[in-house]
Amino acid sequence: WYKTQENMLLVISMQGGKCRNQSSLVRLTGTKYSCGGGGCGACTVMVSRYNSTTKAIHHYPATACLVPICSLYGAAVTTVEGVGSIKTRIHPVQERLAKCHGTQCGFCSPGMVMSIYTLLRNHPEPAPEQITKALGVERNLCHCTGYRPIVESGKTFCVESTVCELKGSGKCCMDQEDGSLVNRWEKMCTKLYDEDEFQPLDPSQEPIFPPELIRMAEDPNKRRLTFQGERTTWITPATLNDLLELKANFPKAPLVMGNTELGPSIKFKNEFHPVFISPLGLPELHFVNTTDDAQLNDALHFIVSEQPKEKTKTYRALLKHLRTLAGAQIRNMATLGGHVVSRPNFSDLNPILAAGNAAINLISKEGQRQIPLNGPFLERSPEADLKSEEIVSSVYIPYSTQWHFVFGLRMAQRQENAFAIVNAGMSVKFEDGTNTIKKLQMFYGSVGPTTVSASQTCKQLIGRQWDDQMLSDACRWVLDEIYIPPAAEGGMVEYRRTLIISLLFKFYLKVRRGLNQMDPQKFPDIPEKFMSALEDFPIETPQGIQMFQCVDPHQPPQDPVGHPVMHQSAIKHTTGEAVYIDDMPCIDQELFLAPITSTRAHAKIISIDISEALALPGVVDVITAEDVPGDNNYQGEIFYAQNEVICVGQIVGTVAADTYAHAREAAKKVKIAYEDIEPRIITIEQALKHNSFLFDEKKIEQGNVEQAFKYVDQIIEGEVHVEGQEHFYMETSSILALPKEEDKEMVLHLGTQYPTRVQEYVAAALNVPRNRIACRMKRTGGAFGGKVAKPAVLGAVSAVAANKTGRPIRFILERGDDMLITAGRHPLLGKYKIGFMNNGVIKAADVEYYVNGGCTPDESEMVVEFIVLKSENAYYIPNFRCRGRACKTNLPSNTAFRGFGFPQGTVVVEAYITAVASQCNLPPEEVKEINMYKRISKTAFKQTFNPEPLRRCWKECLEKSSFYTRKLAAEEFNKKNYWKKRGLAIVPMKFCIGIPTAYYNQAATLVHIYLDGSVLVTHGGCELGQGLYTKMIQVRSRSFEPMKYIHISYEPWLPKNACQTLMARLHPIIRKNPKGKWEDWIAKAFEKSISLSATGYFKGYQTNMDWEKGEGNAYPYYVYGAACSEVEVNCLTGAHKLLRTDIFMDAAFSINPALDIGQVEGAFIQGMGFYTIEELKYSPEGVLYSRSPDDYKIPTVTEIPEEFYVTLVRSQNPIGLGEAGMFLGSSVLFAIYDAVAAARRERGLAKTFVLSSPATPEMIRMTCVDQFTDMERLFSKEKGSPGHVSYSIFFCVSYSERRQRETESVFKCLDSFNNLDCPEPNP
Repeated sequence: WYKTQENMLLVISMQGGKCRNQSSLVRLTGTKYSCGGGGCGACTVMVSRYNSTTKAIHHYPATACLVPICSLYGAAVTTVEGVGSIKTRIHPVQERLAKCHGTQCGFCSPGMVMSIYTLLRNHPEPAPEQITKALGVERNLCHCTGYRPIVESGKTFCVESTVCELKGSGKCCMDQEDGSLVNRWEKMCTKLYDEDEFQPLDPSQEPIFPPELIRMAEDPNKRRLTFQGERTTWITPATLNDLLELKANFPKAPLVMGNTELGPSIKFKNEFHPVFISPLGLPELHFVNTTDDAQLNDALHFIVSEQPKEKTKTYRALLKHLRTLAGAQIRNMATLGGHVVSRPNFSDLNPILAAGNAAINLISKEGQRQIPLNGPFLERSPEADLKSEEIVSSVYIPYSTQWHFVFGLRMAQRQENAFAIVNAGMSVKFEDGTNTIKKLQMFYGSVGPTTVSASQTCKQLIGRQWDDQMLSDACRWVLDEIYIPPAAEGGMVEYRRTLIISLLFKFYLKVRRGLNQMDPQKFPDIPEKFMSALEDFPIETPQGIQMFQCVDPHQPPQDPVGHPVMHQSAIKHTTGEAVYIDDMPCIDQELFLAPITSTRAHAKIISIDISEALALPGVVDVITAEDVPGDNNYQGEIFYAQNEVICVGQIVGTVAADTYAHAREAAKKVKIAYEDIEPRIITIEQALKHNSFLFDEKKIEQGNVEQAFKYVDQIIEGEVHVEGQEHFYMETSSILALPKEEDKEMVLHLGTQYPTRVQEYVAAALNVPRNRIACRMKRTGGAFGGKVAKPAVLGAVSAVAANKTGRPIRFILERGDDMLITAGRHPLLGKYKIGFMNNGVIKAADVEYYVNGGCTPDESEMVVEFIVLKSENAYYIPNFRCRGRACKTNLPSNTAFRGFGFPQGTVVVEAYITAVASQCNLPPEEVKEINMYKRISKTAFKQTFNPEPLRRCWKECLEKSSFYTRKLAAEEFNKKNYWKKRGLAIVPMKFCIGIPTAYYNQAATLVHIYLDGSVLVTHGGCELGQGLYTKMIQVRSRSFEPMKYIHISYEPWLPKNACQTLMARLHPIIRKNPKGKWEDWIAKAFEKSISLSATGYFKGYQTNMDWEKGEGNAYPYYVYGAACSEVEVNCLTGAHKLLRTDIFMDAAFSINPALDIGQVEGAFIQGMGFYTIEELKYSPEGVLYSRSPDDYKIPTVTEIPEEFYVTLVRSQNPIGLGEAGMFLGSSVLFAIYDAVAAARRERGLAKTFVLSSPATPEMIRMTCVDQFTDMERLFSKEKGSPGHVSYSIFFCVSYSERRQRETESVFKCLDSFNNLDCPEPNP
C-alpha cells in the first residue's frame, strides 16, 4: 500500500476499499461495490498513466471491480476521497452535484463524481454533449434521480449557456406574463439552486501526477514483474521478446490487458487459470503508427479527419458502433486485439471488421503471419484459428474505395450499453460506375453461438443489380441460410429473424442512397418516406424546466419550509463519506456469510452434504434449518428451507467463513440431492389451471354490472399482461449482525424500510423477546419497496448464523444473488369486459386481476387490495366490478415495490379506455375526459372525494404541453415517414395515499433540546434517499432556530406537535427576554427545571375497509397528476426515442420542491423503464436468467426525455409523490401504442391490438406488422417450426394478437419486393 498526501493511490485494492477485501489498512470506502461486473459505474475511479514516449499523462475512468491490482503497477489511481472531502475541501464537482440535487440515496454518487471529474481533467470546459456522454455512455447507472439533475450539475461546467432563453432576450420562456394560465396568487419559481454559491473550477489546483511514477516509466532498465498468489501467478513481461518467451512457455495462459472479458468469466463462470500474462505496458501493442499511443476511438477519429471520406467507410462504421460498445470505463480498459480474438457472438466490431476485409497480424517465437478476419475465423474454424503460442500484434484495417460501401447495423434493448439483440456488418463492392455487385459480405452477430457469415447468399448475388428484386431474393436466401432454432438461447427467435432481414433492408437503403449521391442521374434515390429509416435516433443532451410555487414573500427569511434545500447528506454522498453497511469497519472475529440457494423450483430435499465445504480453509461453519433455535417458518416466511424447496433461489443454508471469498467458494461445494415434486407452477396461467392461490378473492362492486351490459351499444373483452420489475437498488441487501455476550442480545445494522419487522422476525427465529433485538438503520442505497419485507427474512438468516457461531456476521448479497433471492414487482394478468356507448361513455366494466405472488405470502395480499381499491383510476363507471387474487407459484416471493400494485393494475384501466376509443373512432384523450370524475363523488368502495385537483392537473397538462398542436404535428410527421412514427399520449392519475388499516398509519417522535441549544430528533422513519431527514429538519426549524442546530437520529415522524409543546414551555422565558439568543433561552429553561424533552404522537388516519361489504373509508387522501409524453418509434427495428414529457403533479404546498421534483422525476423514469425496457427473463423451470446489469436493463441518461418539464401544482391536499409518480411513466407506453397504431393504420391492419407491458423493442417491432414480419412467419411455417419461443415467459407478449392476425390477414406473396417503394397494406 502506498498513499500520497492527496489521497491518490499508487497501488490500491480495486474493490472500493471494503472490509471484504482486506483494505481496512487505508479505509477508503467511498468507491462503492454494486454489481461486480463493470455494468453500473458505482465503483468508477480515475486511472492515470504516464506515456514516456509522448511525455503525456492520460486520465481515464475505470470500473474498480474489474481492474486487477497487479495491472496497476506504475499507475496512479484516484478515488472519490482523492477528489475532495468534508474534512478538508470539497471539489466543485462534488459541490455542484450535491447543490443541484443530483443525489438521493447517494450510493451511485461517488461514481458519478468520478466520471465527471475525469472528464474535467481532460476537458476543463466541456460541451454539454460531453457531459451526457460521460454519464450515459460511461455506464453510470442511477435508479433514484431520473438523471436530469445529475446532467444539469455537469452542465454548469460548460462554457455554453445551458439556460433556456426566449429569442435571445435572456428571459426564460416559462416566465409568467399577464394573462398567463398561472393564477396571479400562485407565482411560480423555476430555480432549484443558486449558481452564485458554486466555487469556481480551477484546473491548476488539481493534484499533480506523482513524480516517482514518471521516473519509473522513464527508467530504461525495465524488468519482468512477477506476482505470486496462493493459486495463481501474474507475470508482466518487460519486452515483446519476453512476452513471446512467456507465451511459448505458458501457451494456455490468457493475456490480460483490461480484464473485461476474463474478469467476469472468472467471477461468474468459475473459470480458473494458474498463470496470467499481462503485456499492458508494451508499446508495440499500442497504436503507434498514427496517433502515438492513442486509444482506438482517438485513432479512428484521427484517420477519419486526415483521409478522404471514401477511404474511411470502415473506420466510420467502427466509430459509430464504438459508442454503443459497453461503457467508457470498460472501453478504456479493453483492447481491440483482445476483443477480436475473444470473438464474442454479440460483438459489434467483429462483423464490421470482417465486412471491411480486416486482417489480424500475429507474432510468436516462430515468426509473424497474417490471417484474414473473415467468416471461418469468426466461426472458430480450427484451420483459421490462432496457435496457442501466438499473440495479436495488430489489426490491419484496409481503406475502402469509391465503389465500396461498409456499414454496421445493430438493435439492442437499450440505446447505449446493451448487448445487441442482432447486429451486422455488411459491405458491397460494385463494378466501377455501376450497381452490379462485384463482392458482397454479410456478417451477423447474436444469431448463433458465433458470429455468422451469410456466405452462400452473398455468392448467389454476385453479378446481380442492386435493386428490389435482388433484395427480395437476398431476404429469402439469408433467412434460409441463417437458421435460429426455436429453443435458441436468448429466445426472441421470431424477432431476431425479422431483424436479420430488417437490417438487410436498411443496408440496402443506405447503399441505394450512397449510389444516388455519387451519381443522381444514373441511380434513383430512395423514396422520401423511407429516408427516416436510414439513421438511428440521435443522443441529445436533455433539457427542461422544473416549476413550483414560490414561497410567500411574507414568510420569515429564516424559515426554510418551501425552499429547495439541499439533501441533508448530499455532500457526504458526493464525497463518499456517507456510511453504508459495507463501509462499516471490520469487527474483531467477524465472519462473512454466503448463501446456498436451491437450484430446483419444487423438490424434496433428499440430503445435504456439507463435508467438502467444511474442509476448505477459512470455513467456520455451515448453517441450515437445524440451527434455527426458534421459528423457522414465521407467518408463512421460511428462513432456511427444510425438507423441501419451493422456488429456485430459496436459501437452503449459509456458509460462515473468515473471508467472503472463502465463504463463496465453500457454498459452491455444498452438495444437495433433490427429488422433483409436481406440479411445478411458474406462471399465472399455470396457477389458474391448478387453482393455486395465496389468499381469498378481494372484490369491490357498484351498480348492476350484468344488467348494464344488456343496454350498451358495444362490448369488448381483452387481456393485458404486465411483466414484473427488479428493484435494482444500487446497494444490495446488506446486514451486519452483532451478537452480544449477555442476555441473548443482538444488534443488526442493515438497510431496511421496516426495522420493526426485522426485529420481529429475528426475535422469532432466535426465540427471544423483541427487546433483545436492536435494529439500526441510518440510510440505505435505494430500496423502492424491496427493503420492506425481505430484510426481515435475510436478517433472521444472518442472526441465526451469528447465534450459532457466536461471532459477528457480515451478510452482503452479490448482485446476482440479490436479484435471484429477493424477487421484485408482481407480474399481473388483467382481464376485462367493457360495455360502452358509441359516443365513448362507458356504462359497465367487469375487471379481474391476477398477480404472481410467488411461493410465500410476503406483501401479496396488500398488493392485491391496493390494485382492487385503486382500479378505477380517474374514471367514474356507474356499473363497476373488480376482483383480484394472488397466485401461488414456485418462484421467489414477489414483494412491495414503488406504487404497490398501482403501476400494474392501472395500465389495464388505461388499456381498456384506449380500446374503447379505438372502437368508437375517438381520440383516447377524449374518451378519458368523457369518463373522468367531474364532481364530488363516491368511489366504487363508497368513499367520497373531490376530483377538482385531478381535473386541474389534466387541464393544465393538456394546455401547457401544447398537446393538440403537437398531436397535429405528429400526424403530419407520420404522413411523411413510413418507417418511423410519432405518438403522443396523456394519462391522468388518482393515487390513494396511506393504508386501509388505521394502526399502520400511526407515528411518533422524540425531541431533545440540549444545553448548548442543539436539538436531537429521534423518530422511526427510514432515510432511503427521499430526503425524509431533510424535510424533518425544515419542519423543526420553523418551530425552533435555524437548521444548523438540528440533528436527526436514526434510532427508533411527526415533529410538529412535539416542537409546539417545547415552544409552549419556552414561551414565558422568551417573553421575558425577547431579544435573547436561543442558547440563552435554553440555559434559562434548564435553570428553572423546565423539561427540554417532548414526544410527538400521531394516532394515524382513521382508515378502514370492510371487504365483506366491499366498502370503507380506505384512504385518508389522494394525490393527483397528469403526464403527457411524445415518442418516436422505428418500425423497422422496434427502437423508440422519448422526445418530450410534461408532468403536472398535485403537490399541495411542497415542504421542499427540490426533493419533491426529484421524487417525481425519479419515479417517472423508473416507471418508464418498467413499461418499456426492463424485462425479467425466466426459464420454464423457474430459473431467473436476468441477474446482472448486462441482462437486465434499467434506463440510462440516454433514455430520459430530450425535453423534460415538471410542474408542482398547488392544492389543499397533503402530499406523497414518490409512489404516485411511478404510474405516470405509462404515458410513454401509451405514446408508443399511439405510434404503433399509426403504423398499423397505414398498413391497413386491425385498429385494435394488444400491446402489453413492457413495450420492448421486440413487441414494438412484431406489432408493426409488415412484409418482413410476414416473410419471417412464412419461412418459419415452411420449415415447420414455430416462429417464437417466449424466453421471457412472464408476459413478454401474449402473442394472441399474432394468432388473431392469421385469421384476419392474408399472406402476401413475397417472391419479390417490386412494390417496396409503395408498400401495399395487408388486406
